[in-house]
Amino acid sequence: MSQNFSQRFSTQSRFAPARIVLTLLLAFAAAELCVVLRTPLPWMIGPLLTTAVLSMLGTPTQSWTPLRNTGQWTIGCVLGLYFTPQVVALVAGLWWAIVLNIVWALLLGLLLGAWLHRVHEGPGLFHIAGLTRTTTYFAAPVGAASEMTLMAERHGGRTELVASAHSLRVLLVTLIIPFGFQWAGLHGLDSTLPGARVVHWPGLALLAVLTGAGCWAMLRLKRTNPWFIGALIVSLLLTAFGVTLSAVPQAMTNAAQLVIGISLGVRFTRGFVHLAPRWLGSVALATVALILLCAGFAWALAQFMPVHWATLLLGTSPGGIAEMAITAKVLQLGVPLVTAFHVTRLAAVLLIAEPMYRWLYEARGAGNFPTGHPWEN
Repeated sequence: MSQNFSQRFSTQSRFAPARIVLTLLLAFAAAELCVVLRTPLPWMIGPLLTTAVLSMLGTPTQSWTPLRNTGQWTIGCVLGLYFTPQVVALVAGLWWAIVLNIVWALLLGLLLGAWLHRVHEGPGLFHIAGLTRTTTYFAAPVGAASEMTLMAERHGGRTELVASAHSLRVLLVTLIIPFGFQWAGLHGLDSTLPGARVVHWPGLALLAVLTGAGCWAMLRLKRTNPWFIGALIVSLLLTAFGVTLSAVPQAMTNAAQLVIGISLGVRFTRGFVHLAPRWLGSVALATVALILLCAGFAWALAQFMPVHWATLLLGTSPGGIAEMAITAKVLQLGVPLVTAFHVTRLAAVLLIAEPMYRWLYEARGAGNFPTGHPWEN
């Protein structure tokens, strides 16, 4: 039985103030350096890269869950402020593109899972002992990394391989696309202004209370990404109905990006480096291929939409919802559309991935066999 995901790829659960403070200081220094170097997304990429490298070298870094949750809460608030009535009407009119994006994401997940199994199932240089259809299937869906790992555990998959695949994919997408866009000069092409642009402290306090209630509701309902989704929904609804309370200070947004970057970076422990290099190499290669495929899909969609293909690439990319939405905000690339694409895709993957697995593999008895195809049983 594979080692539990929470034991190897989650952030440390034990509260260690010295480690947390050290990690925050190093991350802040890295962010400031990235600002000086004019890298894209300095407040997220700097902490992410620094924390990941130090963690893999064995440095005692640590992400503190309450800080990460607060960061997601803040980003959810910020993104919701972009959904003015006019923007909501525009996004709603593009419902067909959102549906196509969901179908595209599900198809990519199925193809990636089949490819990973094909590469690593047979004898030879790339063979991984004990690899099952369950593992490759849940390692492949685009989105919902933590939930896919838990589903793999329920069905007997190797959770360390599933978790590493999703972690590496999100890391690579978060690095490749922003740097690629900066190199190509792709920014400010579909800029959307938030509904609230002035910080009003009493209004900000009320916004915090209301969005906090949304987070609490999502927690009670046991929904995925409750701190992000709960805050986003409340902030979005307020803005869509014309209620303007306050903008969120840039310093808070920067701090939120920093703690989110840390939470991603600490997943890459020393053990990660030694985990099935052939598997990680395949995931890295597949991630680059997925980005290229999504770029082609985004370009095709852009032929039928009044939206730049770079914005659509962020919306269709195989990255994480918070990371891609932050990228859209910083690079001024259609924040509402990117957010809508990722939120709806996340919901679809969560609803469909497990039933589809049961239909494709469990019903045909192929899920936990290292070799074989469902149509051969």
